[in-house]
Amino acid sequence: MIEAPLYSAAGARQKAAFALPGDLFDGTVHEPVLHQAVKTYLGNQRQGTAMTKTRSFVSGGNQKPWRQKGTGRARQGTTRAPHWRGGGIVFGPIPRDYRAGLPRKVRQLARRSAFNARAREEALFVVEAMEFAAPKTSQLAGLLQKMGLEGKKVLVLSNGLNPNLVLSGRNIPSVEVMRFADASAYDVIWADSVVVEQGALSGEAPVVTGAAAGEPVAAKARKPGAVKKPAARTAKKDAARTAKKAAARPKAERKPAKARKAPARKPAAKKKKEKD
Repeated sequence: MIEAPLYSAAGARQKAAFALPGDLFDGTVHEPVLHQAVKTYLGNQRQGTAMTKTRSFVSGGNQKPWRQKGTGRARQGTTRAPHWRGGGIVFGPIPRDYRAGLPRKVRQLARRSAFNARAREEALFVVEAMEFAAPKTSQLAGLLQKMGLEGKKVLVLSNGLNPNLVLSGRNIPSVEVMRFADASAYDVIWADSVVVEQGALSGEAPVVTGAAAGEPVAAKARKPGAVKKPAARTAKKDAARTAKKAAARPKAERKPAKARKAPARKPAAKKKKEKD
């Protein structure tokens, strides 16, 4: 059984060590899988927009610099050839996608190996519930100082969503704060020391604290540009439209009281057929 030192929220070390769960901390460190996971993660961060100009993209060089024969020089067809100053680049980088994927079980093995490596190096620390009433950088910095982690790259893993803890560590360059479930193998390997909240390892349900706890549940997202009109205003408009149609219908159907008679047209005179 692997154990890790246990600290209180104030930074005091407890006498009893914390027994790490065996399903995650089994002592296995698979270095080839760790290397593959870190390489894939770094490759996925690349934009892949590097590009150089070949001779076909460099402007100019449409004319031979000198005639083919009679000058004593080597024959040249363009000043934009790769061996010319200002010419094109041969086999230079072109825009490409560096993204790669890993199987789910390989990712899980790499994450487990990263945690085991830090636990084996005695660089894993367990802290009781870190409750921050408000974002306070000095409170988190004081906790890390009491634990002897000042100046080191520290990864702080919370049990659930804790916005106040995230905001408290955002202003410290060497500290990264995230949820325990979101930590990848690269995040664990990047840090010199890993600080984990006790509830994340003991199997407690994730707790939402801070500003996010009092926010109402977000409603279903609507399509962009679609604005829901108030029900009262919509009903009022429908009633007015219905009344307008009802008033216009009888007026169109009834005949006017004194309809002027149209002047009778005289029948057109029939042309007499000319006798042949």
